[in-house]
Amino acid sequence: MNPADGLDDAGEVTPDSTDPNAGYTVRTVALMLGIPVATLRSWTRRYGVGPSGHWPGRHRRYTPIDVAVLRHMQTLIQQGSSSVEAARHAMAANPRPAADPEQLLAAAMRLDSPAAARIVDEYIVHHGVIATWDLLCRPAFVAIEALQSDGDGCIDVEHLLSWTVTRCFQGVPLWPSESAASVVLACADEETHSLPLEALRAALSEHAVSVLMLGAAVPPSALVDTVARRTSEISVVLWAQTPRTAHVSSVHVVQAAGARVLVAGPGWNASELPDSVVQLTGLGDAVQHLR
Repeated sequence: MNPADGLDDAGEVTPDSTDPNAGYTVRTVALMLGIPVATLRSWTRRYGVGPSGHWPGRHRRYTPIDVAVLRHMQTLIQQGSSSVEAARHAMAANPRPAADPEQLLAAAMRLDSPAAARIVDEYIVHHGVIATWDLLCRPAFVAIEALQSDGDGCIDVEHLLSWTVTRCFQGVPLWPSESAASVVLACADEETHSLPLEALRAALSEHAVSVLMLGAAVPPSALVDTVARRTSEISVVLWAQTPRTAHVSSVHVVQAAGARVLVAGPGWNASELPDSVVQLTGLGDAVQHLR
Protein backbone atom coordinates (compact mmCIF):
# COMPACT_ATOMS: atom_id res chain seq x y z
CA MET A 1 0.00 0.00 0.00
CA ASN A 2 1.21 3.50 -0.84
CA PRO A 3 1.69 5.37 2.49
CA ALA A 4 -0.20 8.31 1.00
CA ASP A 5 -3.30 6.28 0.17
CA GLY A 6 -6.28 7.65 2.06
CA LEU A 7 -4.58 11.00 2.80
CA ASP A 8 -5.75 14.36 1.53
CA ASP A 9 -3.46 17.22 0.57
CA ALA A 10 -3.26 18.36 4.18
CA GLY A 11 -2.15 14.95 5.37
CA GLU A 12 -5.52 14.04 6.88
CA VAL A 13 -7.01 10.62 6.35
CA THR A 14 -10.21 10.64 4.32
CA PRO A 15 -12.72 7.95 3.35
CA ASP A 16 -11.44 5.70 0.57
CA SER A 17 -13.77 7.04 -2.12
CA THR A 18 -15.21 10.22 -3.51
CA ASP A 19 -18.41 9.12 -1.76
CA PRO A 20 -18.26 10.70 1.74
CA ASN A 21 -20.23 7.78 3.14
CA ALA A 22 -17.95 5.12 1.68
CA GLY A 23 -16.08 4.43 4.90
CA TYR A 24 -12.49 3.39 5.52
CA THR A 25 -10.66 0.21 4.58
CA VAL A 26 -8.80 -1.76 7.22
CA ARG A 27 -5.47 -0.59 5.78
CA THR A 28 -6.46 3.05 5.99
CA VAL A 29 -7.61 2.69 9.59
CA ALA A 30 -4.35 0.93 10.45
CA LEU A 31 -2.50 3.93 9.02
CA MET A 32 -4.69 6.34 10.97
CA LEU A 33 -4.06 4.58 14.28
CA GLY A 34 -0.47 3.55 13.66
CA ILE A 35 -1.08 -0.13 14.36
CA PRO A 36 -0.72 -3.24 12.17
CA VAL A 37 -3.59 -4.47 10.03
CA ALA A 38 -3.25 -7.83 11.79
CA THR A 39 -3.99 -6.16 15.13
CA LEU A 40 -7.17 -4.56 13.80
CA ARG A 41 -8.37 -7.86 12.42
CA SER A 42 -7.54 -9.55 15.71
CA TRP A 43 -9.60 -6.96 17.61
CA THR A 44 -12.54 -7.61 15.29
CA ARG A 45 -12.27 -11.36 15.71
CA ARG A 46 -11.62 -11.42 19.46
CA TYR A 47 -13.60 -8.46 20.80
CA GLY A 48 -16.10 -7.53 18.09
CA VAL A 49 -14.54 -4.08 17.63
CA GLY A 50 -14.57 -3.80 13.88
CA PRO A 51 -16.14 -2.34 10.76
CA SER A 52 -19.91 -1.92 10.80
CA GLY A 53 -20.45 -0.16 7.49
CA HIS A 54 -21.71 -2.31 4.64
CA TRP A 55 -21.96 -1.44 0.99
CA PRO A 56 -23.21 -4.00 -1.57
CA GLY A 57 -20.40 -5.67 -3.47
CA ARG A 58 -17.70 -4.55 -1.02
CA HIS A 59 -16.10 -5.75 2.16
CA ARG A 60 -17.37 -4.09 5.33
CA ARG A 61 -15.72 -0.73 5.97
CA TYR A 62 -15.05 1.31 9.07
CA THR A 63 -17.36 4.23 9.74
CA PRO A 64 -16.22 7.37 11.60
CA ILE A 65 -17.97 5.98 14.71
CA ASP A 66 -16.02 2.72 14.35
CA VAL A 67 -12.77 4.69 14.19
CA ALA A 68 -13.76 6.68 17.29
CA VAL A 69 -14.36 3.42 19.17
CA LEU A 70 -10.95 2.13 18.08
CA ARG A 71 -9.20 5.34 19.13
CA HIS A 72 -10.87 5.14 22.54
CA MET A 73 -9.87 1.48 22.89
CA GLN A 74 -6.28 2.28 21.90
CA THR A 75 -6.12 5.09 24.48
CA LEU A 76 -7.44 2.83 27.24
CA ILE A 77 -4.85 0.17 26.41
CA GLN A 78 -2.08 2.78 26.51
CA GLN A 79 -3.37 3.81 29.94
CA GLY A 80 -3.02 0.26 31.23
CA SER A 81 -6.36 -1.43 30.54
CA SER A 82 -6.43 -4.96 29.18
CA SER A 83 -7.65 -5.35 25.60
CA VAL A 84 -10.87 -6.99 26.79
CA GLU A 85 -11.65 -4.18 29.25
CA ALA A 86 -10.69 -1.51 26.73
CA ALA A 87 -12.97 -2.98 24.06
CA ARG A 88 -15.90 -3.24 26.46
CA HIS A 89 -15.57 0.33 27.74
CA ALA A 90 -14.95 1.80 24.29
CA MET A 91 -18.05 0.18 22.83
CA ALA A 92 -20.16 1.12 25.85
CA ALA A 93 -19.13 4.75 25.40
CA ASN A 94 -20.25 4.68 21.75
CA PRO A 95 -23.47 2.65 21.81
CA ARG A 96 -25.32 1.88 18.62
CA PRO A 97 -29.09 1.58 18.45
CA ALA A 98 -30.21 -1.77 19.85
CA ALA A 99 -32.19 -4.14 17.71
CA ASP A 100 -35.55 -5.35 18.98
CA PRO A 101 -37.36 -8.70 18.64
CA GLU A 102 -39.85 -7.21 16.17
CA GLN A 103 -37.03 -6.33 13.78
CA LEU A 104 -35.56 -9.80 14.07
CA LEU A 105 -38.98 -11.40 13.58
CA ALA A 106 -39.64 -9.23 10.53
CA ALA A 107 -36.34 -10.31 8.96
CA ALA A 108 -37.16 -13.96 9.66
CA MET A 109 -40.66 -13.61 8.21
CA ARG A 110 -39.07 -12.25 5.01
CA LEU A 111 -36.73 -15.26 5.07
CA ASP A 112 -33.90 -12.71 5.03
CA SER A 113 -31.16 -14.60 6.82
CA PRO A 114 -28.41 -11.99 6.16
CA ALA A 115 -30.53 -9.24 7.73
CA ALA A 116 -31.40 -11.42 10.72
CA ALA A 117 -27.73 -12.31 11.17
CA ARG A 118 -26.69 -8.65 11.13
CA ILE A 119 -29.24 -7.87 13.85
CA VAL A 120 -28.09 -10.75 16.06
CA ASP A 121 -24.37 -10.19 15.47
CA GLU A 122 -24.64 -6.49 16.33
CA TYR A 123 -26.61 -7.25 19.47
CA ILE A 124 -23.98 -9.78 20.58
CA VAL A 125 -21.20 -7.25 20.08
CA HIS A 126 -22.88 -4.48 22.06
CA HIS A 127 -24.92 -6.38 24.64
CA GLY A 128 -23.34 -9.81 25.05
CA VAL A 129 -24.65 -13.31 24.47
CA ILE A 130 -26.95 -13.58 27.50
CA ALA A 131 -28.86 -10.39 26.67
CA THR A 132 -28.99 -11.39 23.02
CA TRP A 133 -30.61 -14.70 23.91
CA ASP A 134 -32.97 -13.45 26.61
CA LEU A 135 -34.04 -10.10 25.15
CA LEU A 136 -33.76 -10.60 21.39
CA CYS A 137 -33.82 -14.22 20.26
CA ARG A 138 -36.18 -15.88 22.72
CA PRO A 139 -38.94 -13.28 22.29
CA ALA A 140 -38.72 -13.71 18.52
CA PHE A 141 -39.09 -17.49 18.85
CA VAL A 142 -42.02 -17.05 21.26
CA ALA A 143 -43.72 -14.85 18.67
CA ILE A 144 -43.19 -17.50 16.00
CA GLU A 145 -44.65 -20.17 18.29
CA ALA A 146 -47.71 -17.96 18.81
CA LEU A 147 -48.18 -17.68 15.06
CA GLN A 148 -47.88 -21.45 14.75
CA SER A 149 -50.51 -21.92 17.46
CA ASP A 150 -52.82 -19.71 15.42
CA GLY A 151 -52.38 -22.00 12.43
CA ASP A 152 -49.99 -19.81 10.46
CA GLY A 153 -47.41 -22.54 9.85
CA CYS A 154 -44.09 -20.66 9.90
CA ILE A 155 -42.03 -23.86 10.19
CA ASP A 156 -39.73 -22.47 7.51
CA VAL A 157 -39.42 -19.20 9.44
CA GLU A 158 -38.56 -21.04 12.66
CA HIS A 159 -35.94 -23.19 10.96
CA LEU A 160 -34.34 -20.24 9.19
CA LEU A 161 -34.14 -18.21 12.39
CA SER A 162 -32.79 -21.17 14.35
CA TRP A 163 -30.05 -21.76 11.78
CA THR A 164 -29.19 -18.06 11.64
CA VAL A 165 -28.97 -17.64 15.41
CA THR A 166 -26.86 -20.80 15.66
CA ARG A 167 -24.44 -19.41 13.09
CA CYS A 168 -24.17 -16.16 15.03
CA PHE A 169 -23.46 -17.87 18.34
CA GLN A 170 -20.91 -20.14 16.69
CA GLY A 171 -19.13 -16.97 15.61
CA VAL A 172 -18.21 -16.29 19.25
CA PRO A 173 -14.69 -17.77 19.49
CA LEU A 174 -13.99 -20.70 21.78
CA TRP A 175 -12.12 -19.62 24.89
CA PRO A 176 -8.53 -20.89 24.53
CA SER A 177 -7.16 -22.91 27.42
CA GLU A 178 -3.91 -24.77 28.00
CA SER A 179 -5.80 -27.36 30.03
CA ALA A 180 -8.72 -29.53 28.97
CA ALA A 181 -12.20 -28.02 29.02
CA SER A 182 -13.88 -28.24 32.41
CA VAL A 183 -17.45 -28.07 31.06
CA VAL A 184 -19.13 -30.50 28.65
CA LEU A 185 -22.37 -29.54 26.90
CA ALA A 186 -24.56 -32.27 25.43
CA CYS A 187 -28.14 -32.82 24.38
CA ALA A 188 -29.76 -35.86 25.96
CA ASP A 189 -29.99 -39.02 23.91
CA GLU A 190 -32.52 -38.55 21.07
CA GLU A 191 -32.71 -34.79 21.72
CA THR A 192 -32.06 -32.81 18.54
CA HIS A 193 -32.77 -29.24 19.72
CA SER A 194 -29.26 -27.95 20.34
CA LEU A 195 -29.72 -24.18 19.87
CA PRO A 196 -29.97 -23.40 23.62
CA LEU A 197 -26.66 -25.20 24.15
CA GLU A 198 -25.12 -23.14 21.34
CA ALA A 199 -26.19 -20.06 23.29
CA LEU A 200 -24.70 -21.46 26.50
CA ARG A 201 -21.43 -22.36 24.80
CA ALA A 202 -21.11 -18.83 23.43
CA ALA A 203 -22.01 -17.25 26.78
CA LEU A 204 -19.45 -19.37 28.63
CA SER A 205 -16.75 -18.55 26.09
CA GLU A 206 -17.61 -14.88 26.54
CA HIS A 207 -17.01 -15.37 30.28
CA ALA A 208 -13.63 -17.07 29.78
CA VAL A 209 -14.82 -20.64 30.38
CA SER A 210 -13.34 -23.39 28.22
CA VAL A 211 -16.10 -25.65 26.88
CA LEU A 212 -16.37 -28.98 25.07
CA MET A 213 -19.51 -28.98 22.91
CA LEU A 214 -20.84 -32.41 21.92
CA GLY A 215 -24.09 -31.20 20.37
CA ALA A 216 -27.30 -33.07 19.62
CA ALA A 217 -28.43 -36.56 20.61
CA VAL A 218 -25.46 -37.73 22.68
CA PRO A 219 -25.87 -41.28 24.05
CA PRO A 220 -24.91 -41.89 27.69
CA SER A 221 -22.10 -44.22 26.63
CA ALA A 222 -20.42 -41.37 24.75
CA LEU A 223 -20.61 -39.17 27.83
CA VAL A 224 -19.06 -41.92 29.94
CA ASP A 225 -16.22 -42.11 27.40
CA THR A 226 -15.78 -38.34 27.56
CA VAL A 227 -15.54 -38.38 31.35
CA ALA A 228 -13.02 -41.22 31.19
CA ARG A 229 -10.77 -39.23 28.85
CA ARG A 230 -10.53 -36.39 31.37
CA THR A 231 -7.94 -36.39 34.14
CA SER A 232 -9.64 -33.63 36.15
CA GLU A 233 -13.18 -33.12 37.41
CA ILE A 234 -15.69 -31.93 34.83
CA SER A 235 -19.24 -30.65 34.78
CA VAL A 236 -21.68 -32.11 32.27
CA VAL A 237 -24.75 -30.14 31.21
CA LEU A 238 -27.56 -32.28 29.75
CA TRP A 239 -30.22 -30.47 27.72
CA ALA A 240 -33.71 -31.92 27.19
CA GLN A 241 -36.41 -30.01 25.36
CA THR A 242 -39.24 -32.44 26.14
CA PRO A 243 -40.02 -35.07 28.81
CA ARG A 244 -39.61 -37.74 26.12
CA THR A 245 -35.87 -37.09 25.95
CA ALA A 246 -35.29 -36.33 29.65
CA HIS A 247 -33.93 -39.71 30.68
CA VAL A 248 -33.06 -39.66 34.38
CA SER A 249 -31.21 -42.92 33.83
CA SER A 250 -28.67 -40.98 31.75
CA VAL A 251 -28.09 -38.64 34.68
CA HIS A 252 -27.30 -41.59 36.95
CA VAL A 253 -24.94 -43.10 34.38
CA VAL A 254 -22.96 -39.89 33.95
CA GLN A 255 -22.81 -39.30 37.70
CA ALA A 256 -21.54 -42.82 38.24
CA ALA A 257 -18.75 -42.09 35.76
CA GLY A 258 -17.53 -39.35 38.09
CA ALA A 259 -18.89 -36.14 36.59
CA ARG A 260 -20.85 -33.34 38.18
CA VAL A 261 -24.20 -33.25 36.37
CA LEU A 262 -26.39 -30.24 35.69
CA VAL A 263 -29.59 -30.41 33.67
CA ALA A 264 -31.20 -27.73 31.54
CA GLY A 265 -34.34 -27.39 29.51
CA PRO A 266 -38.09 -27.73 30.12
CA GLY A 267 -37.97 -31.47 29.56
CA TRP A 268 -36.60 -32.02 33.07
CA ASN A 269 -39.28 -30.02 34.90
CA ALA A 270 -41.35 -33.06 35.92
CA SER A 271 -38.39 -35.39 36.48
CA GLU A 272 -37.37 -36.76 39.88
CA LEU A 273 -33.70 -35.90 39.92
CA PRO A 274 -31.01 -36.79 42.47
CA ASP A 275 -30.51 -34.10 45.11
CA SER A 276 -26.96 -33.53 43.91
CA VAL A 277 -28.09 -32.56 40.40
CA VAL A 278 -28.47 -28.85 39.69
CA GLN A 279 -31.41 -27.87 37.49
CA LEU A 280 -30.49 -24.71 35.62
CA THR A 281 -33.22 -22.12 35.19
CA GLY A 282 -31.85 -19.94 32.41
CA LEU A 283 -28.79 -18.86 30.50
CA GLY A 284 -27.58 -16.39 33.11
CA ASP A 285 -28.13 -18.94 35.86
CA ALA A 286 -26.13 -21.52 33.91
CA VAL A 287 -23.19 -19.17 33.47
CA GLN A 288 -23.20 -18.37 37.19
CA HIS A 289 -23.04 -22.07 38.08
CA LEU A 290 -20.34 -22.94 35.56
CA ARG A 291 -17.92 -20.02 35.47
